[in-house]
Amino acid sequence: MDKSRTPLRALIVDDEPLARSNVAALLARDTGITVVGQCGSAEEAMAAIDDTMPDLVFLDIEMPECDGFELLERIGPAPTFAIVFVTAHHQFALRAFEVGALDYLLKPFDDQRFAQVLERAKERLRSAGEQRRFLIKNGSALEVVKFAEIDWVEASDYYSTLHVGGRTHMLRRSLTDLETLLAAHGFSRIHRSAIVNLDRVRALEIRADGEYEVVLHDAQHLRMSRRYRKPIMASLNCEA
Repeated sequence: MDKSRTPLRALIVDDEPLARSNVAALLARDTGITVVGQCGSAEEAMAAIDDTMPDLVFLDIEMPECDGFELLERIGPAPTFAIVFVTAHHQFALRAFEVGALDYLLKPFDDQRFAQVLERAKERLRSAGEQRRFLIKNGSALEVVKFAEIDWVEASDYYSTLHVGGRTHMLRRSLTDLETLLAAHGFSRIHRSAIVNLDRVRALEIRADGEYEVVLHDAQHLRMSRRYRKPIMASLNCEA
């Protein structure tokens, strides 16, 4: 997806209706932004994030039952959206950046401050669109994993596991979701539970039963379903 031409999808999460309305009104002034939802609780946000797949989330920190930090913990270590925290308390600023927030809005903020934050978010997201990556929490650090570094992706129930040079990272994303995201970056599905980086494919081997296996650069063997054989052959410029 070309982020320079497609409006960015924004989700607003705040338990105060007036605060949600104010952010929505400011976003409505920018033709490069589409507000895909407004949520008054973490529970609503969890469902909306899965349904709307936002690029940018304006997230209140202090909410009843589950605050903004707890919501991110529930989402998992590698959210696929940028986060702008919105709060009335400056003491949360350091922790906001520690969990990977793009920026921080302190209530009450004026139109100029909001415009600055929004422009910075748009610039960062469009830059990321040119060289996509996951930002994965690893202990107290945030680890950058570029799409090009991923060898293959494995389905793990409602999650997916990235295999990167002998290491693994868990994402709270379905394999179907990641297949759509990674298709434009040289990845292809070879089985209902596996996607491979085609640049990591070293060979295709035919087993004694006539089925194929994909051999990766590190000698990892992955079974390839018959239904994906022709698409893989075409992607690799091969003939069966």
